[in-house]
Amino acid sequence: MTAREDLTTAMADLLWERGYAATSPKDVMERAGVGQGSMYHHFAGKHELAVAAFRRSIDVVLAATSVLEGEGDPIERIERYLAEPRPGTQGCRVGRMTQDPQVVSDPELLGLVADAFEVAGRRWERAIAEAVEAGELPPSVVPAELALTLQAVIQGGYVLARARGSQEPMDAAIRGAVALLHAARGPATSPGPSSNE
Repeated sequence: MTAREDLTTAMADLLWERGYAATSPKDVMERAGVGQGSMYHHFAGKHELAVAAFRRSIDVVLAATSVLEGEGDPIERIERYLAEPRPGTQGCRVGRMTQDPQVVSDPELLGLVADAFEVAGRRWERAIAEAVEAGELPPSVVPAELALTLQAVIQGGYVLARARGSQEPMDAAIRGAVALLHAARGPATSPGPSSNE
């Protein structure tokens, strides 16, 4: 990797571990194994480096949501995404940034986080709308609302896992989300003649 990539990766990892306010340029340079000259050759300062690192973290998180737009049964795609491993006690790379006061007070950084959730939300919404259209979910389901609910379940799972220092709250939240989808879907029906025949 180049020094720029090393710095971006180091900053992304430190943001995930410590947050923006608790990460200094010196911390990043030490983690990346580069000197001050390299740091300021590639980035004007901490903020510019943080923007690059946020974008990298967002790309990682959004890449995982691409399964929602894949081929096949919409509910299966949703469940496959929910089943992806999530290190609950580490928190979400993107969601954790909303708890950092310096990020919340910085329109550019907060905008990157908000945009990431917006993109992920649209992917959720499209998959849920497809499930409604396919008859896998009832027409009473509002895709935008269920999309927000599922995003909130995942983010809440991270918060509870970190608060308890255990992966179990995250895993339980995901199991609950899957159970809610199954309940909304209703009883499985097998193909066969209708009662009118």
